[in-house]
Amino acid sequence: MRIYLTGFMTSGKSTIGPILANVLGYDFYDLDREIENIEKLTVVEIFEKHGEHYFREAESKILNELVKKDNLVISLGGGTIVNKNNFDMMKRTGKIIYLKVSPETLYKRLRHKTDRPIFKDLVLNNKNEKDFMKRISELMEKRKHFYELSDIIIDTEVTPLGKTIDRIAKKIILLNK
Repeated sequence: MRIYLTGFMTSGKSTIGPILANVLGYDFYDLDREIENIEKLTVVEIFEKHGEHYFREAESKILNELVKKDNLVISLGGGTIVNKNNFDMMKRTGKIIYLKVSPETLYKRLRHKTDRPIFKDLVLNNKNEKDFMKRISELMEKRKHFYELSDIIIDTEVTPLGKTIDRIAKKIILLNK
């Protein structure tokens, strides 16, 4: 069994993934970290040096290698799912779980992060919330169709009562049975 965690950057894939894998007794892979290990560059450096197209090709290549393994949880990059070949392969080989977060929460999580190449220029240029929300909305719109075709959709939005990471992981396990 393979579980693919998808969702916008900062949705919790890399945080929930290792916990979920540990509970299931599966191996965990963070696709961005795998790319960084192979390329010997950070994601930001890859984008700056080679561009997004190069990054997406590396992402697909590594994903295709990982699916040869079984019993694993893979934290995908936010845009991995948009590649139709990636999407079709993941649908055939496992379960896709979409960790859904509101644009407002994404803004709060992204507004100071310089390690996210798609938002780095906004952070460094002290852009306002409107500029961030516009870019978030544009990206979400491009990805929405694929995200919504996931096998399981989990709203990870923090509520006044709070949803702990453990609770979300347990919910995924229950829904995945």
